[in-house]
Amino acid sequence: MSDMNVIYIGAGYVGACSAAVSADSGHNTLVYDVDKEKIRLLGSGDRDSIEASLFEEGLGDLLVRNSARLAFTSSYRRVSAALDACDAVFMCLPTPEIGETGESDLSYYDKAARKLAASLAKRNGGKQKKYVVIVNKSTVPVGMADETERIMRQAGVRNFGVVSNPEFLVEGQAVQGSLRPDRVVVGAKKERDFTVMQRIYQRFRHAPGVAYIEVSPKEAAAGKLLANFMLFNRLAVCFDVVGRTCEAFGDIAFENVRRILHTDPRIGGWGLYDSLYAGGSCFNKDARSLSHQLKGRGLGAGLVEEVYRANKRQLDRFLDRAEKEARFSWTGKRAALLGTAFKRNTNDIRNSPSLVIAAAVLEGGAEELRVYDPQAMASFKRVFPPSKRVRYCRSEAAAVESADAVIVATDWPQFRGLGDLLMSLKRRPLLMDGRRMLQHLYPRLRQAGFSILAVGSPFLKRGT
Repeated sequence: MSDMNVIYIGAGYVGACSAAVSADSGHNTLVYDVDKEKIRLLGSGDRDSIEASLFEEGLGDLLVRNSARLAFTSSYRRVSAALDACDAVFMCLPTPEIGETGESDLSYYDKAARKLAASLAKRNGGKQKKYVVIVNKSTVPVGMADETERIMRQAGVRNFGVVSNPEFLVEGQAVQGSLRPDRVVVGAKKERDFTVMQRIYQRFRHAPGVAYIEVSPKEAAAGKLLANFMLFNRLAVCFDVVGRTCEAFGDIAFENVRRILHTDPRIGGWGLYDSLYAGGSCFNKDARSLSHQLKGRGLGAGLVEEVYRANKRQLDRFLDRAEKEARFSWTGKRAALLGTAFKRNTNDIRNSPSLVIAAAVLEGGAEELRVYDPQAMASFKRVFPPSKRVRYCRSEAAAVESADAVIVATDWPQFRGLGDLLMSLKRRPLLMDGRRMLQHLYPRLRQAGFSILAVGSPFLKRGT
């Protein structure tokens, strides 16, 4: 495999996982981030410490196994020194939405790009003899490669190229997705830039099952935004149409309807599951960004905006159903919130439905909120610190004890085994199943005295 020198700016989910695969591909890889504690944990060489920072299955093992070619730093001096021999710099910065405007907050990216430009102009003693490629790995506006090039030239950077190389990783499966991608997309203007990227991704260029796609930078950036929108749209349709139909009519099982749909090869199975919300760092933000960019060019974006609203409507409806259908009030009640990560197999709480749920339960006057998640409670505590009203538990058993309502908000596989635990309780709390994790037990739970409010089902009253 080709031995190249690669730098990653940003050690989040994208940066850390991509850097791990870079080192595993034989490249000398340096990862920089301003978060000193994150850098300390990721570079500790200890799997448990790594997973305490970023919980991604296989990430700890991959970082430890490739530690000889992989270094983490919070010192920019080290980055500047490494630029003399660097072949590519991957920009892996957050690009959150500004409010709910759809406009991307590019301040993190802009600051990092300008700092990088100043250092690149000084490389090789100012001679800039070494050719380097700046790679946009972040999800950015369609024309960002041109803006990056402008920043570089403004700072006097020469002998460089700019590439768009979006990631299509699925959190919780990011390592496996990086090691066995379904596609690698490289957007560049110059053949020289394509050549550099071909060397970096040599292991994937002719790998079976991997589509290696070379396009323009704008096509690559647009492809990322559109791919996320298509997936987001699929989820919204399932929530807002398929799931709603199953809620509207009695004696319709969502899982049976799902089987009818996904066995049609034209429809397929991805995204055909009902949930209280599609969270995470990408879908909502990228849909809003796409809408903002389309409107900025004088075009309509009604469908894109409706998908965003449908997702928000799903979570609002889930909470409203407690009052309207189950006649349940949070005032003076004790609630158990099971799951704070936005999805299973990650400790990421960005855009997690549990953030909205916890706020609604507390604002509704609940006496106590008990919280449990296998991996994401540390992050959740930074938003909802432990208090007399907010308690963090070591297990789901401790969380549901004495609860008046149990909310399943994350699809951790272990929550499928809650049936026996719930059956053992002396009281019968309202079960709010936001992921249909216990759908196989609904008849049994109802006969045992539980009322169930689940996405994709009408309100299931106890014993009926």
